[in-house]
Amino acid sequence: MNSPVKTIPSLPDTLRGKLRAYWPLIKSLQTGLLLVTGLAGYMSSRCPVTTWPTLLGLSGSLFLAISGSTVLNMVFDRDIDARMARTAHRPLPSGRVSVGEATLLGIVMSALGIGWALLLSPLYGAVVFAGWFFDVVVYTLWLKRRTPWSILWGGISGGMPILAGRALGTGSIDWIGLTLALAVLLWIPTHIMTFSLRHAKDYRHAGVPTFPARYGECLTRITIALSSIAAAVAMGSAAYGIGMTWGYLRLLVVLSAGLLTLAISSLARPSWRANFGLFKYASLYMLGAMLMVAAGGP
Repeated sequence: MNSPVKTIPSLPDTLRGKLRAYWPLIKSLQTGLLLVTGLAGYMSSRCPVTTWPTLLGLSGSLFLAISGSTVLNMVFDRDIDARMARTAHRPLPSGRVSVGEATLLGIVMSALGIGWALLLSPLYGAVVFAGWFFDVVVYTLWLKRRTPWSILWGGISGGMPILAGRALGTGSIDWIGLTLALAVLLWIPTHIMTFSLRHAKDYRHAGVPTFPARYGECLTRITIALSSIAAAVAMGSAAYGIGMTWGYLRLLVVLSAGLLTLAISSLARPSWRANFGLFKYASLYMLGAMLMVAAGGP
């Protein structure tokens, strides 16, 4: 009887398999949105056509630093992910990627991204490192399992890419960069709290403290509405500061009005559908606002 022939996978097939296993570790949509904010911050002060080598350096360094911090977060949160139905299929809890491989990947990407950023500019590198530190050490390792207010520190980390991009473009930290970072920070509750409302059972089962679980759904929805208003005001102030044309400003007002309408509607008539619609629109709002900040720059 002939024994079955074992097929040895080719190198391209092996690499594709590894890429498919590793890719979810960086949360590509989240990383992509943060990268867009960094590019917008830079383009709000510098023309990307005449400074494209620096723009490429910013893109590469931010992608590596953000991805590296995200991978490390996945390593540290693998026990939480394993207890939630929504995340149990991720590479680490499902066993598709080992803890050692993911840790090495996260450390290498983080070191390369931060090192590259420091070579581009010490100030830019310092802000990138601050974002990494707040995300990995302060938010994930220290506060996430202790208090629902950890999202504020996670929000500070989320605001660092746009501040870093602006600092690289201007060579300093100015009020516009800080206001742009503040707009992202204030937007975070709209994004995160609507998500925690939708997946309240998962977070409760995993033992992660959330704002809705601690303070109730009503106060959470009020907080979402207030943070949406504050984020829109901060974004509008920064847009005016960079000299955005009235055409783009009017479009930003329309986008902001949509965000506020959904937030108030979710507060007045709470429902899972309204909550999910607000969650989706919040991401589209931030993406649209960043594109207008980039287009409205010099």
